[in-house]
Amino acid sequence: MDAFLSSTFAVAIAEIGDKTQLLSLFLICRFSKRTPIILGILFSTLLNHALSALLGAWIAKLIPASWLPWIVATSFIAIALWLLIPDKDDSEDTGLLRYGAFFATLIMFFLAEIGDKTQIATVVLAARFDDTVMVVLGTTVGMLLANVPVILAGQWLMDRMPLATARLFACGLFIVLGVITLVGAFSGISLTAG
Repeated sequence: MDAFLSSTFAVAIAEIGDKTQLLSLFLICRFSKRTPIILGILFSTLLNHALSALLGAWIAKLIPASWLPWIVATSFIAIALWLLIPDKDDSEDTGLLRYGAFFATLIMFFLAEIGDKTQIATVVLAARFDDTVMVVLGTTVGMLLANVPVILAGQWLMDRMPLATARLFACGLFIVLGVITLVGAFSGISLTAG
């Protein structure tokens, strides 16, 4: 359950102000039907984050166990700094809209997540926790928690959301995760040394 809750919280916070929220806003402005957009996000995220989590779990098996906390902590801190850089909406340049709300969302969200902070976070979380399924479920729920309100409330919500503050909070969260991981790594060293 720890993997699920950590993954949900980390991704929900990291998504605030992310390009996928801008993409959600763009899609709800283009299509009036909310359900196909939400389902497109769900299936796209499940596929993308499942592949990412499998990669993270595979990497965790390749790397010596003593290195893993250091790599994970550094990755969390790198993601924290990356969160400070605002995303841009590049959804205007697409011909995918002709496929309808569900397929346009499915494809656009999958592509938007490639190399995105939350995809990298999913890889790191899967390397950190030994429960890939719960990481995927958690990151997917986190993605939905961040994007469904945008779809339901649209522009009204975006006008009232302090994105700079949200990015700072998300940055702080990932730094805390990095520090906790480093403290755990130091504790492991001191336990084995004594």
